[in-house]
Amino acid sequence: MENESQPSVLIVDDTMENLQVLAEMLRSRNYKVAVAKDGMKALNFVSKRKPDLILLDIMMPEMDGFEVCGKLKADPETKEIPVIFISALAETSDKLKGFETGGVDYITKPFRQEEVFARVKTHLDLKFSREALKKVNESLAVANAT
Repeated sequence: MENESQPSVLIVDDTMENLQVLAEMLRSRNYKVAVAKDGMKALNFVSKRKPDLILLDIMMPEMDGFEVCGKLKADPETKEIPVIFISALAETSDKLKGFETGGVDYITKPFRQEEVFARVKTHLDLKFSREALKKVNESLAVANAT
C-alpha cells in the first residue's frame, strides 16, 4: 500500500455502471480504487499489487466470483485479503456459498451507500487490527526469545 492513510480497494464487476458507482462512492471517502471487469483481470491485478480489500461480483462471464474468491483464498500471497461479495443474488444459499468460499461479507445490489461504507470500513478496520496484532505478537516472540 502506497499511502497508509488511503486504503486500497479493488472492485471486480462486469457491469461498467456498477464499477463507476462504487468507485465514485469509495473515492469520495478517500479510498484508492482500482477496477477489474472480470475474474482473470482481477487475479492478474492482485498478483502484482495487493489491495487492502476486494469487492467482488458473483455473476460474471467465464469465471464467477465464487471461483475467483476460491483462487484468492488458495494462494498464500492473497488469502488474507478480505473479500466482500456484491451481488443481486439475495438468497440465503448464495450468501452461504459466498462465506464458504472465503468471503467475509455480502452486499446486495442495488447498493446503499451507507451500507457499502459501513461494511468496507468495518472489514478494513478488522484487517488492519489483525495486521497490527500480528506485528505485536512477533515482537513479543522475539523479546521472549531473548
